Amino acid sequence: MDLERLSGARRSLRLVLNRSLALSASLDRSAPRLDDIRHRLPSLQSALRPIRAHPDALASVSPHIDRAVGPAAAVLKVFDAVHGLEPSLLSDPRTTDLSLLKRLEEALRFLSSDNCSVAVHWLQDIVDYLRDNSLADPTFLSSLPSTLHSLNSSPFPSPLDGGLLDAVLAKLEAEFHRLLDKNTVPLPMPSSSLDSSISPSPLPVPVISRLSAILDHMIANGHLDRCVSAYIEVRSANVRASLEALNLAYLEISVVDFDDVQSIEPYIDCWGRHLEFAVKHLFEAEYQLCCDVFERAGPPEVWTGCFAEIATQAGIGAFLRFGKTVTDSKKDPIKLLKLLDIFSSLNKLRFDFNRLFGGRACTEIQKETRDLIKRVIDGCCEIFSELLVQVELQRQAPPPSDGGVPKLVSFVTDYCNRLLGEDYRPILKHVLIIHLTWKREKFQQNHLVEDAILNITKALDGNLETWSKGFEDPVLSYLFMMNTSWHFYKHLKGTKLGELLGEPKLREHEQYKEYYSAYYLKESWGRLPSLLSREGLILFSGGRATARDLVKKRLKAFNETFDEMYQKQSNWVVSDKELREKTCQLVIQTIVPVYRSYMQNYGPLVEQDASAGKYAKYTAQALEKMLGSLFQQKKPAKSASFIRVGHSIGKVIGGVVTNQYQRSASAVVCNSGQYFKVKNSW
Repeated sequence: MDLERLSGARRSLRLVLNRSLALSASLDRSAPRLDDIRHRLPSLQSALRPIRAHPDALASVSPHIDRAVGPAAAVLKVFDAVHGLEPSLLSDPRTTDLSLLKRLEEALRFLSSDNCSVAVHWLQDIVDYLRDNSLADPTFLSSLPSTLHSLNSSPFPSPLDGGLLDAVLAKLEAEFHRLLDKNTVPLPMPSSSLDSSISPSPLPVPVISRLSAILDHMIANGHLDRCVSAYIEVRSANVRASLEALNLAYLEISVVDFDDVQSIEPYIDCWGRHLEFAVKHLFEAEYQLCCDVFERAGPPEVWTGCFAEIATQAGIGAFLRFGKTVTDSKKDPIKLLKLLDIFSSLNKLRFDFNRLFGGRACTEIQKETRDLIKRVIDGCCEIFSELLVQVELQRQAPPPSDGGVPKLVSFVTDYCNRLLGEDYRPILKHVLIIHLTWKREKFQQNHLVEDAILNITKALDGNLETWSKGFEDPVLSYLFMMNTSWHFYKHLKGTKLGELLGEPKLREHEQYKEYYSAYYLKESWGRLPSLLSREGLILFSGGRATARDLVKKRLKAFNETFDEMYQKQSNWVVSDKELREKTCQLVIQTIVPVYRSYMQNYGPLVEQDASAGKYAKYTAQALEKMLGSLFQQKKPAKSASFIRVGHSIGKVIGGVVTNQYQRSASAVVCNSGQYFKVKNSW
């Protein structure tokens, strides 16, 4: 029994020894930690023993502590929620749920409001209460005021969201730009420039909705300017790309790059069509799109200012500057027509201009447009008023040496017909009324254009009368008046100018043509048949030799007179083919039958003579052929317009070819609408 007890005691002692060895090893391993605890113990002891007050005092402060900790706990809960949204919000912005951003904004508004400050103030109050009532250790309380002050003075929400909102807004800004880029394509010009239908929205409706939703959040966080800048950059570049497809390099032409308006006439015609396309399709679409995207961005000035910047950067000013370049060019009659074309294009777009560019943001565009309109109207009226003066100045010029219709006559009649046509008369009348209204002059608007043109034609009649007296040869004067009278009758009959002059006036010109034709024939070729008189040849008593001498004498006189007259009139012209052929036939009928009969009866008396060719110089057929070739139109001189002197339209007209003013032009009939009431309105 003793041995068994000793053996058991030994086992127990061995087990205890083993445990002691294990504990010793564990204590050795824990020694560093214990040393660290020993070093931290004083401060932990101070922190763990702040409460020194009586239990009753601590029981009374407990509700105050709970109320102070409650707001702080709510703030921390919202803070945790903010960071819980971070993974979703920082994902691909194309799939970002904007409702999550709304939750973030609501959370940050909570954090950035007075809630954080209230929580800090409550904590500050409880710390003050503990210190004033000696309910906590002073060492512990001494570090809390500085910490609370730091929290209270920190800007919210930046310290709390860690820059999450700025990162999300940056991604949304990039998404805004991406959506615009992806869905923006240049607009092709319509197949018909006269198609006034407004183009559909250049962006799909879902895209506009997405852009507006993004914009709402950007505005709420003060980032509207970033979206506006991106929008203007993309959309103005797109409008420029649409316009570049039209090849608008001509808009940059300066006055020194061309001689006169006629040399850039095709560009002026293109200008009207291109401006209509730009306003009715491009700028109209941009105007509506700006309204759709930015209508919730605040006052209308936001989206109208955005549109104004797009229009400016896209090049609306280039169109207006080209119009001013035309107004600065040298004055000539064709310029009046082109200025009227410009006015027609602008007036046709007047309501569109006033609607699109009528806001305060488009003040500069309005100013440039009004300036262009004033230049166009003043230029039109200046040239139109000088037409009468220039026609009167031509009276001092010599008459045409060939007796043909003066180029001034054909030019002025054709030009006046164009002004009286439906393409230009309403526009010119509109322009004159505006100009006279600006000058506050009294006028009768019913016949403004007609009365001015009647005065021009009267001045032209005065020119013809003066020129007819300027010929040294009265026969050429008769031919000249016959030419011009027939020109007025034939070329004005059935025209607007002819209607204005009236049928009696045209009949008068026709009668003048007959009158001067008869005088021309009588005083020129009508004298030749008398030279082939048969007097003394029928009852001659001197025999055959005497008759032969008499026939020779008369044929010689006839030949000399005919040659002289033919030589002189070979340089004369009858411009109208019908009148030329009729006049030649009258001359032939006056001379050839008499000559043929004379030669048949008396030609044999001289044909057998050795010098027969000297007297029987022409056959009847030869005379007829020669007379039928008279008055042919010479090769036209190089066309020109008014030759300019100083700043006047010009003092002489040289070589104006009528059809050069009849080339096709894309003049658009003016929709007069209401007349302009004041000088600075359009």
